[in-house]
Amino acid sequence: MEADVVVVGAGLAGLVATAELADAGKRVVLVDQEGEQNLGGQAWWSFGGLFLVGSPEQRRMGIKDSLELARQDWMGSAQFDRDEDLWPRRWAEAYLHFAAGEKRAWLHEQGHRLFPVVGWAERGDGRADGHGNSVPRFHITWGTGPGIVEPFERRVREGVAKGLVTFAFRHRVDELVMTTGRVTGVRGRLLERDDVERGRASSRTEIGDFEIGAQAVIVTSGGIGGNHDLVRRAWPKRLGRPPLTMVAGVPAHVDGRMLGITEAAGGRVINPDRMWHYTEGLRNWNPVWDNHGIRILPGPSSLWIDALGRRFPAPYFPGFDTLGTLGHIMRSGYDYSWFVLTQRIIEKEFALSGSEQNPDLTGKDVRQVLGRARKGAPGPVEAFKERGEDFVVAHTLDALVRGMNELTGDGLIDVDALRQTITARDNEIDNAFSKDAQVTAVRGARNYRGDRLIRVAAPHRLLDPEAGPLIAVRLNILTRKTLGGLETDLSGRVLRAGGEPLEGVYAAGEVSGFGGGGMHGYNSLEGTFLGGCLFSGRTAGRAAAAAL
Repeated sequence: MEADVVVVGAGLAGLVATAELADAGKRVVLVDQEGEQNLGGQAWWSFGGLFLVGSPEQRRMGIKDSLELARQDWMGSAQFDRDEDLWPRRWAEAYLHFAAGEKRAWLHEQGHRLFPVVGWAERGDGRADGHGNSVPRFHITWGTGPGIVEPFERRVREGVAKGLVTFAFRHRVDELVMTTGRVTGVRGRLLERDDVERGRASSRTEIGDFEIGAQAVIVTSGGIGGNHDLVRRAWPKRLGRPPLTMVAGVPAHVDGRMLGITEAAGGRVINPDRMWHYTEGLRNWNPVWDNHGIRILPGPSSLWIDALGRRFPAPYFPGFDTLGTLGHIMRSGYDYSWFVLTQRIIEKEFALSGSEQNPDLTGKDVRQVLGRARKGAPGPVEAFKERGEDFVVAHTLDALVRGMNELTGDGLIDVDALRQTITARDNEIDNAFSKDAQVTAVRGARNYRGDRLIRVAAPHRLLDPEAGPLIAVRLNILTRKTLGGLETDLSGRVLRAGGEPLEGVYAAGEVSGFGGGGMHGYNSLEGTFLGGCLFSGRTAGRAAAAAL
């Protein structure tokens, strides 16, 4: 086969790049080792959250945001501190202008719509100039992940109908073809057809070879989150020891292969030790892929304790500082931690990340969405409480602790010590004043109308029988995102070790650290992964089209 451009990876970044190329009249072959049923990649499974700055949705919720405040939050979170951060810094600045500028209008023109209540993710480490969002910026897509994918899948399929785009599924790229120092295509192995459901591991039986020539290759193959050996190998010392046990937040085909393949051709990988994994992972009682984990999107009220029953210190509260909390957990010597909460808290504060766990938003069902404001936990949350192996439910603390110790088999939680911890916290509830930082944070969160309406329970005693039953949730480390990757300039061109472009190669999405080789730095503000795929995919697609 021959094409103007080969795009390697049919996830969100690959679809965006392909759509831009097709709109420019270029001939594109879109290659992926999986079948057509996985079109859209990880984005399809996502909650559909987007980081926007100064949006109409924010203004309607009484949120005052600005590019200046967003830049302060981003740079305080990224904590850029390396020579290699030259291009990541530039990408971060460019992305901030995109998020505060044309991002929403560009998506809206294509039919994209947003849920009106803006979420407050990554509330921060307690410092004005440190990590975290000063204001709510997490905009949920109406339709969740599939709603994000749809406009770009539609545009790509229009390109297929015009004869500009060719799908090459079950094509596994093993090598970038070099001709006199320039990449001029890809070659690899054909895999046998496999009609397994989206996300499930597919056959790796090889049935032939292929080679595709092109003027340019855009690598959009994702990160390493499905390969736990690679995750452990890249694990940084600042986060403690690597977990012995993790649950998988992404399918197995998120394997990081193209990072090594592009590096072998001369591309430079930077910041491989920067990564983003969640601390609130549940083992899916109804798994799609092997070791399938689902993340809790928690409100701020649950009591967070380590495997030994010790309460986490400030600012390690639910939803505040993901990587700070991850490091704290790993330094405890165990791979898991616990939430202790009440039925009243789970009804208001537990959401589950992912399109399949939010059928109301995914299906754009207004009546079901309104049901979130009524008494009772959402159906998917109740299903996990009843069937998930990580949940313990009891009417007394003695019974709860007994169930926790039986679940782990470790017997590490002392009921008297935990009762003392909970009682001390409960004693802070009866006044409008408190020296407990988490209680103060809960009250502060309820000053925001969106949190008070659908996200944060009214402060109450955990041991109040009327708020029960008591619930304990074992939390696992859940793999997710690669924050480092292929170093790229502001056109998406992959760079060599000396800083010059690797001719003929571009990269976008997670494989490029969502731009530049790590535009998030050390931390994410959330809602920035899908947006990073959109921005870097669009940039690479337009730049490649202009350069041909």
